[in-house]
Amino acid sequence: MNTRIEHDTMGEIAVPADHHWGAQTQRSVENFRIGGERQPKEIITAFAYLKEACARANARFGKLTEAQAAAIGDACREIRAGKWDAEFPLVVWQTGSGTQTNMNLNEVIAHLAAERGVVLHPNDHVNASQSSNDTYPSALHIAAALSVAEGVLPAAERLEAAFARLEASYPDLIRIGRTHLQDATPLRFAQEVSGWRELIAAPCRMLRLVLPELRRLAIGGTAVGTGLNAPAGYDAAVCAVLRELTGQDFVPDENKFHALTSKDALVFAHGALKALAANLMKIANDIRFEASGPRCGMGELHIPENEPGSSIMPGKVNPTQCEAVTMAAVQVMGNDAAVGVAASQGNFQLNVFLPVSAYNFLQSARLLTDVCESFRVHCVEGITPDEARMTYNLHNSLMLVTCLTPKIGYEAAAKCAKKALSEGTTLKEAVLSLGLLSAEEFDDTVRPEKMV
Repeated sequence: MNTRIEHDTMGEIAVPADHHWGAQTQRSVENFRIGGERQPKEIITAFAYLKEACARANARFGKLTEAQAAAIGDACREIRAGKWDAEFPLVVWQTGSGTQTNMNLNEVIAHLAAERGVVLHPNDHVNASQSSNDTYPSALHIAAALSVAEGVLPAAERLEAAFARLEASYPDLIRIGRTHLQDATPLRFAQEVSGWRELIAAPCRMLRLVLPELRRLAIGGTAVGTGLNAPAGYDAAVCAVLRELTGQDFVPDENKFHALTSKDALVFAHGALKALAANLMKIANDIRFEASGPRCGMGELHIPENEPGSSIMPGKVNPTQCEAVTMAAVQVMGNDAAVGVAASQGNFQLNVFLPVSAYNFLQSARLLTDVCESFRVHCVEGITPDEARMTYNLHNSLMLVTCLTPKIGYEAAAKCAKKALSEGTTLKEAVLSLGLLSAEEFDDTVRPEKMV
């Protein structure tokens, strides 16, 4: 491998000649051969927004020339476009402040600018008015806000709309309800689907509620929150550029001592992601149980048949999209524990569990975005009810006896249900044999359409 010699305050080190990073990135590559999970792409993109915004603010305050700021901006736009993805090799399991990732960006930007004739120092110019201690938390919030606003929410809203269409398609179909995994009183299929729709809508409202907190940034706090080496008003200037670049309403966190040490907004936001995951788990389980069969299960729903389900049982088709949803939900629930524990570990003026927080939060957002889309396209939009099976189960259920309670009393109604179950007869036959109602009275009372 061809190398070149780079230097930092610790001395010289050989760096791959075909890459644009520098000494500090190389030291991290060599010192943290742990796991292999790289910094999320969303973090690199967020840093590329932040570094451009910082450069433009620094030019405004006279800390960079317009040419220097422009060179930084050019490099950042190329990074956001994915042109230099191979230049960001660092793993999650590094310094807890994310310093080496901040320097990775600084070094790559400086080298790209040098190739275009603009000399920049990674620390003095690209990192001007900044510290890793305020840039990584800011990049984390930028990435989190963008992943929620541009990923999770649109995908979840499309899934919600798919359930709304399914709900509207079957306004009069009645099915038997189930509680405790046992037969219950009837409801409309559309009513059940409305519950699924709201199980998506509710956590979306929660996510919209938390976005303003994610949009509060630590930038301007520098090392410990005092803003040392950053000009007054710098934080507001950076956020103004970020609003222009992203379309998101980023603002400075008014208390930088809070911003550098607390990840409470991330915990709050991930809680909403976990709520969405929990609700998706419930929906997916409902659908796969109601579609179970095809002959020996509930069989009340038909779901798309996307691929063979067994390597040994010919003709078997499984609810694979539902299974993918439930696995993704489990991962998000596990990630929530990691985010919460990491957020509790702020010491004095800094939280040093930032990369692991970023990794888990952004994986959750990515999984939920993708799984909402996949579940919608490959399952929900193809769901149809088996109306004959639903109707048979409805009229075969003993819980229709509930509507008899006002006429014959709870104990007599229970006696009818138990008699029908033990003797294998219909509910009507049990009621008539006990002489509690006439056939006409039974037919007039036991009408599922009046029970929903």
